[in-house]
Amino acid sequence: MDDKRDYKDVNFEIVNTQEEKADEINKNTSSNYEYTSYNEKQGKKRGFKGSFMSYISIALVASILGGLVATYVGPSLFASLGLTTVARQYQADPINIVTSDDINTISAVVKKAMPSVVGITTVETQASIFGNLNREGLGSGVIVDSDGYILTNSHVVGNGNANKITVLFDNGEQAPATILWNDATLDLAMIKVDITNLPVAELGDSDSLDVGEIAIAIGNPLGLEFQRTVTSGIISGLNRSIQVDQSNIIDDLIQTDASINSGNSGGPLLNKNGEVIGINTAKIQTAEGLGFAIPINSAKVIIEEVISKGTFDTVVMGVKVLDIEEYQARLGIDLGIEDGIIVLEVVSNAAADKSGIRVGDIITKMDDEAIDSTLKLKKSLFKYKVGDKSTLTILRNNVEEKVEIEFTDME
Repeated sequence: MDDKRDYKDVNFEIVNTQEEKADEINKNTSSNYEYTSYNEKQGKKRGFKGSFMSYISIALVASILGGLVATYVGPSLFASLGLTTVARQYQADPINIVTSDDINTISAVVKKAMPSVVGITTVETQASIFGNLNREGLGSGVIVDSDGYILTNSHVVGNGNANKITVLFDNGEQAPATILWNDATLDLAMIKVDITNLPVAELGDSDSLDVGEIAIAIGNPLGLEFQRTVTSGIISGLNRSIQVDQSNIIDDLIQTDASINSGNSGGPLLNKNGEVIGINTAKIQTAEGLGFAIPINSAKVIIEEVISKGTFDTVVMGVKVLDIEEYQARLGIDLGIEDGIIVLEVVSNAAADKSGIRVGDIITKMDDEAIDSTLKLKKSLFKYKVGDKSTLTILRNNVEEKVEIEFTDME
């Protein structure tokens, strides 16, 4: 019991000692310092912040005044002292813009061209694991002759495999059509209806196009409920190439930002004069604002021959060729040549044989057009008719030569 009381007494003494020390500290503090409340402390902090913001404001004003003095007063001061200043200037010639291509131009183009634009529906029979199924298709076309000749894309008519083709005209009439000619590498086709006195589109010159010109597309972008939709933009680029499938690249295309969807295929791309400058053919689905059209000049020779003969006969050279890049890769050699096609075989008495083309010759140009692949050669031949001549640029034993060839019918 005594031990417990002693423990309590000790504890009590410690507490009292702490309290006494605290009282003593408070007395000493109150005698030497004034008591400051929390709010008063905060007030002092705000006062300091206000002074700091004032310093910043003064600094900003000084900077602005300094800039004005350097800009306007400085050059005059330097001039008075005989000093010169050098300023960087952007040099550009003035360009005068005359705004004539507006909505009224587009409206006039549409009124002129719309009657010659047609809708095309197709039915194609395709084999499947469930048997033969009919697949419906939709596209557009443009009338190029009053006796019923219509230009469109080859893929619109199933690359020649469509077994039913119906043409829808601007006045609401419909008529069946037959395929006269088509080629998948060019993605062009000519079809015909038995109607005469049709409104004909005016064909322009796609070789004279400039980037930035107005471009207008007409077609059926999302089905017949949206038939003859008009979209407009500009020519975004020329001589473009796109991969349309694993085996075909279409070259020399017109690029436009006029909206083009799948149903627009085969429809016309028009200039500000209402002339057809291209046939809409494809749209890159992974990007917006990229549409493409086949230049109308590439189709003119085909249109003329189909109208006059009822079909188009592709001229031939009578050679078997291979891309020079693939030839070198197969043989494991390096001829130091990147572009061109090498002749592997010459058909006896064919056009190439008569012109003196030999096995081993490397063809690099046809007239002024570079030939960098067998596909490019095939497409270039579409520009020529039977009886036409062309100058070939070839490499023979590493020496460049010119050879003239006259084209003949395909056998």
